[in-house]
Amino acid sequence: MQDRDGAEPLLRQARRLFPFIERIIGDAGYGGPRMAAAVARTGRWRLEIVRRCDRHKFVVLPKRWIVERSIGWISRNRRLARDFERHCRIAAAFVRMAMIRLMLRRLAPRPSA
Repeated sequence: MQDRDGAEPLLRQARRLFPFIERIIGDAGYGGPRMAAAVARTGRWRLEIVRRCDRHKFVVLPKRWIVERSIGWISRNRRLARDFERHCRIAAAFVRMAMIRLMLRRLAPRPSA
């Protein structure tokens, strides 16, 4: 299934789980009237399409580095470095545990030297 075709069921589920989300950021593949209609049917949020310009040199896209950085942190966990899991729910549980571990390390007080 293509991302655009699976967007509407995903957005419906996201609306129930994360009602506080106000804006969706997507690349040019999510542009167009079908995607705009799917976004309008699933809730009151704003779809922002981030366009990439190939004429210029490397430019950091807004908000994209946050996702890339988080994926990099998760990949440092040995179990998540490769796709070992047979079921998606188990892989999702390990991603959740990895993020919990990261956040607990940030919340824990650092020992003074």
